[in-house]
Amino acid sequence: MELVTPNIGLIFWSVLTFSIVFIILSQTAWKPIVQALKDREKSITDALSAAAKAKDELTALQAGNEKLLQEARIEREKMLRDAKTTADKMIADAAERANVEKNRIVSEAQEAIRNEKNAALADVKKQVADLSLDIAEKVMKKQLENKSAQIDLVKSYLAEAKIN
Repeated sequence: MELVTPNIGLIFWSVLTFSIVFIILSQTAWKPIVQALKDREKSITDALSAAAKAKDELTALQAGNEKLLQEARIEREKMLRDAKTTADKMIADAAERANVEKNRIVSEAQEAIRNEKNAALADVKKQVADLSLDIAEKVMKKQLENKSAQIDLVKSYLAEAKIN
């Protein structure tokens, strides 16, 4: 049991050694260790505040991105509506121009048909008149082959003619 119970000399020398080591360490190593701990605590605090700031900035950027994305969607929809409106207007204008052109072509064709019809009728009338003259000439030649028939015809025309 002697080994287990401490001796006063051993306690004295242990306390003295601990005190000397404590004083030496407090003079030489304690300040740098405490300074290192303070620096470490400060760097951790700075890192945490930087992380919080970065998180806030990230949240703000995400909100800004959402806003920009929403604005881009609205702009895209507006552009699509404008493009559709423009396309519809262009189609309507083209249909209107085509309709006007169709009406113009139809009216020109109708005018050309009328002109051709009138020309054909005039040609038929001319041919009928020429044919009538030829027939009348042949009939007249046949009737006027003798001189007495010619004189009778001239007298009848003179009698029918009214002199003013």
